[in-house]
Amino acid sequence: MAEIKQILVPDIGEFDDIEIIEVLVAVGDEIDAESSLITLESDKAAMEIPSPFAGTVSELNVKVGDKISKGSLILSLSMTTDNDTTSQDSTESIAPAASQATEPSAADQHVDILVLGSGPGGYTAAFRAADLGKKVILVERHARIGGVCLNVGCIPSKALLHSAQVINDSQEMADHGIDFGTPKVDIRKLADWKEQIVDRLTGGLATLAKQRKVAIIQGEGKFDSANTMTIATTEGTQTIHFDHCIVAVGSRSFKIPGFPFEDPRVWDSTDALELREIPQRLLIVGGGIIGLEMATVYDALGSKITIVEHGGALIQGADKDIVRPLQRRISKRYENILLNTKVTAMVAEKRGIQVTFETKKGSETDLFDAVLVSVGRTPNGLLIDAQKAGIAVDEHGFIAIDKQMRTNVPHIFAIGDVVGQPMLAHKATHEAKVAAEVICGNDKVTFDPLTIPSVAYTDPEIAWMGITETEAKAQGIEYEKGAFPWAASGRSLSIGRDDGLTKALFDKSSGRLIGAGIVGPNAGELIAEAVLALEMGADAEDMSLT
Repeated sequence: MAEIKQILVPDIGEFDDIEIIEVLVAVGDEIDAESSLITLESDKAAMEIPSPFAGTVSELNVKVGDKISKGSLILSLSMTTDNDTTSQDSTESIAPAASQATEPSAADQHVDILVLGSGPGGYTAAFRAADLGKKVILVERHARIGGVCLNVGCIPSKALLHSAQVINDSQEMADHGIDFGTPKVDIRKLADWKEQIVDRLTGGLATLAKQRKVAIIQGEGKFDSANTMTIATTEGTQTIHFDHCIVAVGSRSFKIPGFPFEDPRVWDSTDALELREIPQRLLIVGGGIIGLEMATVYDALGSKITIVEHGGALIQGADKDIVRPLQRRISKRYENILLNTKVTAMVAEKRGIQVTFETKKGSETDLFDAVLVSVGRTPNGLLIDAQKAGIAVDEHGFIAIDKQMRTNVPHIFAIGDVVGQPMLAHKATHEAKVAAEVICGNDKVTFDPLTIPSVAYTDPEIAWMGITETEAKAQGIEYEKGAFPWAASGRSLSIGRDDGLTKALFDKSSGRLIGAGIVGPNAGELIAEAVLALEMGADAEDMSLT
């Protein structure tokens, strides 16, 4: 006697109407448990849905091109009554090819690899290790995976920076005969659009985790020993025993002692990205990349911006001639740019945030509607009880690693912000692949890039890679330089911008490229050409021929 089971689409993340790109079975086919039935295409990847049972396909309810959601009927399966699954309900919601659920007896489970932290480094390491056949658990303390970059960093900032660029471009086109009028900004709609982008990407990552059978545990993990970690969740605690661990716990905004961060008008970068309001006067403490990117956003939205920087230059990692076009432009737009200036006091008052500055000329006080403090980030290495595992962590929170991302404890690896500068998502992603490959048996792979590019998505953008001219002079490196001002570029002039510059540095003896800097629209995309040239060992002649 046969029993008919209806197979439904399971929970496939925060998606509806996902398209079927392939149907892998037909009516009459005899299939085994775990046989793939259909292939779906989400925003992030293709994903196969398997059958939880063995049986014969008696009815097929989908075709290529159909769009389905959780609970949609895929097919009916004819099963014999002696199947050991007959005690279950006749309607089943199957698990996808990769289950996100944790296993039974989670308080005492064993895993091949435990990845602590789900940012670009963490999820990349987890997915790569799973692809190579390892059983992986990914631990994340926040509700959504993706880390700072996807949730409160790279991605939301790029969405807001794009909006700022559209506003600026529309205003500047009036000088060329096209007047759009004054842009009207609905910050709630803008904030919602930003969050939709984040939701889409983090939901896509959850789908990828399911596809690879990477279990995700939401909770705060801390080491108990070199092979165990306790995870505090909303439902209690559970202990995981692991063969290998990859620490990818990232960093957090540095809080200057004495500043009134308890006041909602004193922000860190996460607060600024929430877009709660557009303050009339905004002070940004710190003239680095994050501070200047947020200045770009809020200036376009209508705030009057003041930048205060303790050092003598903005974006101190880049050469001054590359930063100069940006500084020249924003000096005309912003209320003040105060270099060699220190904030000595900050007091929250009813009418605003009163700030006291110390300059070479003396002390002065000003009042602002909001203050963004952007003076760097602190690694989270001291927050995970690393000492209980014997991991070496310095007083700042950085974890020491070798070129294979291995800590002083041979089976524990670390990647991303927690292992040192530069704190960049693309660096963490590369490190993650190295760590996963080494754990899975590829002893030849190392993380040893010739350069890691840096980009400030300001207006104009600034990008550089390799050795800067400042570094070359300090190290006594003999070099030759080629530079081209964009004021002589037809392409640059045709988009109404003549404030760019490209320069390249070449080793004087070999002629090989050793560094490059670009400032101008889309510099962040253009720098990739220079990175490739340096990694491939190109010289000046090679570059002149391309």
